[in-house]
Amino acid sequence: MVWHAVPWWVQNLFPERVWKNNETENSVHLTFDDGPVPGATDYVLKELEVRKMKATFFMVGDNVRKYPNLAKEVLANGHAIGNHTFHHLNGWKTAKDIYMEDITECDRIIQGILGITPRLFRPPYGLMSPNQARLVLKQKKVIMWDVLSGDYDSSLSSDLILKETMKLTKPGSVILFHDQEKTKKMLRDILPPFLDHVLEMNWRTKSL
Repeated sequence: MVWHAVPWWVQNLFPERVWKNNETENSVHLTFDDGPVPGATDYVLKELEVRKMKATFFMVGDNVRKYPNLAKEVLANGHAIGNHTFHHLNGWKTAKDIYMEDITECDRIIQGILGITPRLFRPPYGLMSPNQARLVLKQKKVIMWDVLSGDYDSSLSSDLILKETMKLTKPGSVILFHDQEKTKKMLRDILPPFLDHVLEMNWRTKSL
């Protein structure tokens, strides 16, 4: 089951995290997790460039290590980059010290390859322990989402994913897609029509 919309009460439980932005602005925030991955990230970049849109990419450090030129392309195209841990760790299943070191390692590889230290962080699976969250929030802005596309779920049709994502996206929304191996095909089905919908609604896209 995919929770396409994050309930308000979940957002209220963690008010120190960013779930969405100012709704009075006529803009939405496109985000992509787990890259950079060839065949996915480069496809996303092409679709964004055609429409002159900006997004935020939450990168897995090990993927940055494996595909440095693709990571550089994201930055060169003017998109924002966030830390998504080095090994895509589930915070609920990882000791605090190991989790924090993984975040630091992701920063190290991004700094070494791209020359920047991300100020943004998104926990893989959206999961952190209270102790982990307390430490992370001292270092970075934690970006969550209010609209989850569900593009990674092979049990869902592309039509359903597109319909739900379009229906739930509003000004200020932070929408979560994935530029990873298992979403390559789904991205080709849902991303172009979704981005065209954003244009039709006269919404701007802003990186975080």
